[in-house]
Amino acid sequence: MKKAAIFDLDGTLLYTLEDLTDSTNFALAKYDYPVCTLEQIRSYVGNGVYKLIERALPDGAQNPDFSVCLETFKNHYKQNMYNKTRPYNGVIKMLKELKSKNIKTAVVSNKFDAAVKELCRNYFGELIDIAVGEAENIQKKPAPDGVLKVVKKLGLSSKECVYTGDSEVDIQTAKNAGMDCISVDWGYKNRDFLISNGALLIVSDIKELTQNILSL
Repeated sequence: MKKAAIFDLDGTLLYTLEDLTDSTNFALAKYDYPVCTLEQIRSYVGNGVYKLIERALPDGAQNPDFSVCLETFKNHYKQNMYNKTRPYNGVIKMLKELKSKNIKTAVVSNKFDAAVKELCRNYFGELIDIAVGEAENIQKKPAPDGVLKVVKKLGLSSKECVYTGDSEVDIQTAKNAGMDCISVDWGYKNRDFLISNGALLIVSDIKELTQNILSL
């Protein structure tokens, strides 16, 4: 049995897509740019908020309004990230079961660090031991920096941990960290996409995820 379960946040533990869409569109509309659909934002998430705004804004990072749009998004999201966000069904039960078996739990996300810590604290409390988000001194996933930082803090090795996420970024992150990976298909990327991006183990519900974490 693994000694720690490390999770992605958006699309894995929390459904955040609508709040991300609303904050992105708030920033775009404020500066008179076309807004995005939910499905467009679904395809843009996974690499942090910088990439999200770069993909959503015409001309991306070369747009003269890029910096102000990014800051507008961040400020709006901080105030509105609880409007429609929720844990996926069964997540709290899963985390409690893992804790009952003395398995450490952590989150490593490309969402900005303050939001990651606040969301984990408010939704999961002591059920998550460590939460790490995007910060200046940590390279974003798929770089393994955040995951390896967690592993070190827990006093474990990569082989003693399993990483779970919903995207190709998570698959590559686990590989780069030398860690087993479980992919979930209820997030922002579908099963066919995950398979085409190298997923070796895909689960479709929380019960199946829990069983696999406990059996690896």
